[in-house]
Amino acid sequence: MCKKFDYKWIIWIVSAVAAITAAVTTIFVLKAKQKKDDEQLEEYLDYSIQ
Repeated sequence: MCKKFDYKWIIWIVSAVAAITAAVTTIFVLKAKQKKDDEQLEEYLDYSIQ
């Protein structure tokens, strides 16, 4: 019975780490996409002014 309790905690910790990692990765990907979109918009505006 003690081993099952230990496995539950291990699974819980691994799941929590995976969820946090996924959230952080999503934030970085969204920020990178936003930066790319901003650069493309700036480039478009530069060309349209010329």
